[in-house]
Amino acid sequence: MTQVTHTPPETTAHSVQADCVDAAITSRLSARAFTPAPVPRDVLTELLQVASRAPSGTNTQPWKVYVLQGASRDTLVDKVCAAHDAIRANPELAANYKEAYDYYPEKWVSPYIERRRENGWGLYGLLGIGKADRDKMHAQHQRNYRFFDAPVGLMFTMDRVMGRGSLLDYGMFLQNIMVAARGRGLHTCPQAAWNSFASIILPHLGAGPDEMLVCGMALGYADESAVVNTFHTPRVPVNDFTHWLD
Repeated sequence: MTQVTHTPPETTAHSVQADCVDAAITSRLSARAFTPAPVPRDVLTELLQVASRAPSGTNTQPWKVYVLQGASRDTLVDKVCAAHDAIRANPELAANYKEAYDYYPEKWVSPYIERRRENGWGLYGLLGIGKADRDKMHAQHQRNYRFFDAPVGLMFTMDRVMGRGSLLDYGMFLQNIMVAARGRGLHTCPQAAWNSFASIILPHLGAGPDEMLVCGMALGYADESAVVNTFHTPRVPVNDFTHWLD
């Protein structure tokens, strides 16, 4: 007689849950083209409420979120794009715009510099932008400051008094937003590009003097027809970054 093996119900349920969570994580990408379809406020509220379950040291919950839509979004886009254009016309103006913290290293070393170059030229190559295409590079970079046409722009701040560990907490909160967005059919693009324009952004938000800009994020429904959204960054194999100690 052939023995039939039955899968316990709880095992099947766990597998389904894992598939759903894994799909949300692995389908996340930095979308760089969005449709104008609006995102309802109740969806945004629910998404942020779910994301707020992120862990933080002694439950400090250091995040503060500003949601920009409509006129508030468009006005900020105009202000920052004007500053970005002015810097291109007069590079000395860049000294007026400083980031509150170092996102990137002062000196690039291997393997990070190779990954950065692979990412940059992979994206520009897909868009047909060569090293000498300064106008196209500037325009593509400025797409950041237009939220890649996403209808929702998010700005994240935290109190300057908080320590560097709060940035670790913040990263988990941001990841929760991006994964929760995927579960609702939305896409995102986290953006450190905004950080140097904090002197423009924070007053626009009405942020207090003790707040520091952490980053921005574009959120909406991805334009599936846009070639830029076919760009998927590679990841190194697990054994390249993991040390197994028995």
